[in-house]
Amino acid sequence: MHLKRKTACFAGTGALAAALGGLASLSAGGAATALSAEGPARPAPAVQRAAVTVHPGIEHIGRMEKQPPTTASCEAAFKVACYEPGQLEQAYNLWPLYRQGVSGQGSTIVIVDAFGSPTIRQDLSFFDKTFSLPGPASFKIIQPAGKVHFDATNPEDLAWASETTLDVEYAHAIAPNANILLAETPVSESEGENGFPQIVQAEKYVIDHYDADVISQSFGATEETFPAKDSVEALRDAYRDAARHGVTVLAASGDSGAADVGSDGQTYYLSPVIDWPASDPLVTAVGGTQLHLNASGNHTSADTVWNDTYSVPTNKFIYGDNGPNPLASGGGESALFPRPDYQNPVQDEVGQWRGVPDVSMSAACDGAVDIYMTVPGILAGWYPTCGTSEATPLFAGIVALAAQWNHHSLGLINPALYRMWDARKPGIVKVTSGNNNVSFYQGGKLHKVGGFHSANGYSTGAGVGTVNGSLFVPELARFAGS
Repeated sequence: MHLKRKTACFAGTGALAAALGGLASLSAGGAATALSAEGPARPAPAVQRAAVTVHPGIEHIGRMEKQPPTTASCEAAFKVACYEPGQLEQAYNLWPLYRQGVSGQGSTIVIVDAFGSPTIRQDLSFFDKTFSLPGPASFKIIQPAGKVHFDATNPEDLAWASETTLDVEYAHAIAPNANILLAETPVSESEGENGFPQIVQAEKYVIDHYDADVISQSFGATEETFPAKDSVEALRDAYRDAARHGVTVLAASGDSGAADVGSDGQTYYLSPVIDWPASDPLVTAVGGTQLHLNASGNHTSADTVWNDTYSVPTNKFIYGDNGPNPLASGGGESALFPRPDYQNPVQDEVGQWRGVPDVSMSAACDGAVDIYMTVPGILAGWYPTCGTSEATPLFAGIVALAAQWNHHSLGLINPALYRMWDARKPGIVKVTSGNNNVSFYQGGKLHKVGGFHSANGYSTGAGVGTVNGSLFVPELARFAGS
């Protein structure tokens, strides 16, 4: 199994370690105990790298909880913050929109995940009840690329289930009255081409048969793991189709900072690399920031580029050691695609190649979000979760709000984002500190892959920045419609 999902969740005492390092022993009591804890000098097993870097990257902070952990309880127990939906809604200044009736009505968010989750309907219902959220206007689950066979004893399937849970719950948390369409695929995405033909098939079906507004993809593969650019070109039909039909497509930029793994799912590249489809010019790449919030969701300081690589508490709970291990917003310059014209305003930063990400949202493990997930007879409870698999559905919710504002879908929004950035629109909040440098042990040596520092403008750590929702949504609607 090679799960390189774009999410990280802390696994430590009693966590869903199936999404993390090594296999896990899962009991009906809901606890998961890692069978092995890997030291920093040893290469990680494929299952671990899957969670943190390639497919359902979901790491859980500490143990499963019966109640959603608060910011204070996470900080006391794990020395990291965790947040609930209301705090994010406040942080992104969404309440002025909600009070105007802009909460996603009439918009459709498409979530694409391998295997899905057999309990996602009831989990979302419990999530909504806990946080006083309305249910989505509609929630459909389809399997257009073939019947899914979910195996609750398979750690890979469990990892995808946790990814599905995160994607659905937090896209819905931002746009609570939007329609949710979950497209489940029967083959796991991994490095290289594996799983992508089924993803393309599913997305083309959705585009051709549903009124989709935005497609959220929390997965990707390192560009260098594809045999050639032609093999990527053959997989771009869904994105071309989306552009023709005016559907916005998002993809997570990755959770390994400036580095990422090779085809074996274990060994990191020692020079900067990025993921596709985030690097695709027809896709909006979503990177990660760290929010600094109080219990009410108000900022205590400005957002920074997400980088938990050097955080001892984070590494301890995810890896069972003090690191460093790569846990940061993916970003850099494409090896496959030249700089698209819409990035001309930032050509000094990206050079001649497509720069990633385009925009960023909350992804930090020190600032994780609470998801509710069940697997009958195995686990049930709340898990703080993080990574760009969080950031991507969050931004999908933002796009759904803008689609409602505009009364129709927005299509490829990248040209609008860079025009907004160039015009210094206040809805775009600059992220002016942080970087995505990462360090890790490999082959018995400590390696460092230098990333890209955020400055007073665009960076390949945070893109154009993050959002002030009440300003950004109408601005995006206007610029994308112009």
